[in-house]
Amino acid sequence: MAPVRADLAALGVLVRAHLDRVPFENLDVQLGLVPPESVDAIFDKVVNRERGGWCYEVNTLFGVLLADLGYAVTRLSGDVRRGGDAADRPGNHLCLRVDLDRPYLVDVGFGGSITAPVAIAPGTGVDGPYAIHLAQVGGDRWTFDEIVGDGAPFGFDFTTGAADEGVLAAMRSALAREDWSPFVQNLVVQQRRGDTHWTLRGRVLTQLTPAGKTTRLLESADEMAGVGREIFAMELPEVQRLWRRAADRHAQLFGTG
Repeated sequence: MAPVRADLAALGVLVRAHLDRVPFENLDVQLGLVPPESVDAIFDKVVNRERGGWCYEVNTLFGVLLADLGYAVTRLSGDVRRGGDAADRPGNHLCLRVDLDRPYLVDVGFGGSITAPVAIAPGTGVDGPYAIHLAQVGGDRWTFDEIVGDGAPFGFDFTTGAADEGVLAAMRSALAREDWSPFVQNLVVQQRRGDTHWTLRGRVLTQLTPAGKTTRLLESADEMAGVGREIFAMELPEVQRLWRRAADRHAQLFGTG
C-alpha cells in the first residue's frame, strides 16, 4: 500500500523494509551471467524470483518505486574507494538523491550499512554497528564513509548532480565481465536486519553487531545453501557452481586449509 504522503518518515520505512527483504548479491556475475538491466527484468529477478542484486539493480528498482510514489529522485554516480582507486573507476556505484525539505542520500545497494535517508550535509552519525560520516570535498562532490570500531573507513565518493548514464552503463558492464572486477573475483551476499549485518564473502560468513564480530568458515555446498535460506531467505542458484568458485578463490587467497 502506498504511503499517505511521500515524506521523510515514509521514506525511512521504505528503505528499512527493502533492506529487511532484499539482500545485496552478485551471484549472476559469479555464474558468468549478465545481470538484468531493464526495470522489468530486475523486477522479475528481485520480486518474482525472490533474489537480491547489486547496486545497479536494487537502486534502479527502488528509484522507480520512489518516483511512482511521488518522490523526486535523481540517480547519482558513486565511486567506491578500493585501495585509493576511486578516481580510476568512475561510476562503479549507483546511489540516489531524494529531494524533500533538503536533499537526502538514499542507498539500498551498498550492502546494508545505510538504513535510513542521510541528509546530504556534513556530519557524523551512528547506524547500528557502523559509524557513518558525510563530508563535502569540493563543489558538488561528497564522500560517504562507514567505520566499524577503530577500523579504517570504507565508502564512496559521489556527486549530487544527475549521473552520466553512459558512464554508469560502461562501468556496470566492466564490473560484470573484467578479471579485475571484485564482483568477478569474489562471491558476496550481504544483508542488514536491525543492528545485525550479515556478509557471506566466498566461504566466510560474518555476523557484525554493535557488540562485535563473529566469523564462520563454510565447509560445503550444502552448508552454503543452508546459509542462503536461513540467513538471507534466498535459494542460491546453481549452488554447486557457486561453492566451487568460492572454494577455489579461498584456496587461491589463503591456501587449502
